[in-house]
Parts: sequence; structure tokens; C-alpha cells
Amino acid sequence: MAVVPFNQADVKLLARLMRAEAEGEGKLGMLMVGNTGVNRVRGNCIDFTEIDTIRKMVFQSPGGFEATQKGYFYQRAREKEKRLARRTINGERFHPATNSLWFFKPSGDCPAQWFGQWNTGRFKSHCFYSPIRSDCPSVY
Repeated sequence: MAVVPFNQADVKLLARLMRAEAEGEGKLGMLMVGNTGVNRVRGNCIDFTEIDTIRKMVFQSPGGFEATQKGYFYQRAREKEKRLARRTINGERFHPATNSLWFFKPSGDCPAQWFGQWNTGRFKSHCFYSPIRSDCPSVY
């Protein structure tokens, strides 16, 4: 059962975002990007109080995703990424992105905090950051 509202265009959009942000991180890395995006839609907190759709989440500015400014993002969604996007829309979560609202790829170690949120772990080259439960209970 979906944890955020969606239509088929949203599935394709999220799939494109997941591929563009983390294809090099493999299937699990793309799922974690999907977790982070879905959490932003679910959250209604911090920088995401008016982000109530997948489309708004993907194209949020400022605070959105760098990938939307690159040509690779605008390629057609492939079936394998659409399957991954559906998994995250349906609520599957993967540590360390389980409750994350942010991720980024540092040149070195993951900082303990980023945008006031705590590091919850690293997967390959991306560090993931989650709010404390009291700041954003709906992602928990």
C-alpha cells in the first residue's frame, strides 16, 4: 500500500531521479535515494512543509536535487527503475536511509551533521542524514 499519493507519471519521475542520483551505487543505492524522496513527501517538516507530492519533491527549489539540472535525469524511465520506485512508494525502507531527508556525496568522511540533521550512515559514496523524531515524527 502506498505511503504517499502517486500516479504513473510520479513513478516515472521518481525512477528517473533515483537513477540519476545513484545509478553508480547499484539497486540498493537507488532505493535509498527513493527512501529519502518519499520521506520528504511524508515529512511535512523542516524544509519540506509544502512538499506533498512526488513532483514537488523532485523539483523543489531551493533544497532539491542536483540531478534535475543534468541531462541524464531527462532520459526515459526504465522498467527496472520504475520497479524500484514503486517499492519505495509502497513503504519499503533501507538503512541508513530509513528516515533520511538528506544525502550527499562528500569528498572524504561523512560529517556528523548536515543541515542540522544527524548522520545515520554511509552507503558506498553517499552519506545519509535524518532528523530527530521530535523534529519530524512522520518520517518515523
